[in-house]
Amino acid sequence: MTDQSYEDKLVGQLQTRRPDALDAAEDDLALLRGRLALTVAFIHNPAYDHTARTALARDLALPEPRQETPNE
Repeated sequence: MTDQSYEDKLVGQLQTRRPDALDAAEDDLALLRGRLALTVAFIHNPAYDHTARTALARDLALPEPRQETPNE
């Protein structure tokens, strides 16, 4: 984890020196969050192969899907 004061300092520098860079960084972050949400939805969708979803979760250091039972 990074130090919050360090992050605040960087944000302050971007706001005063490069406001366009801050906007671009926020846009990129929103795009990445959206892609992560889609990936997590795939990982936890039982319609897809459990082995593939588990491997993807491990590779991305995300929580693994639980094994579905036939009664679910």
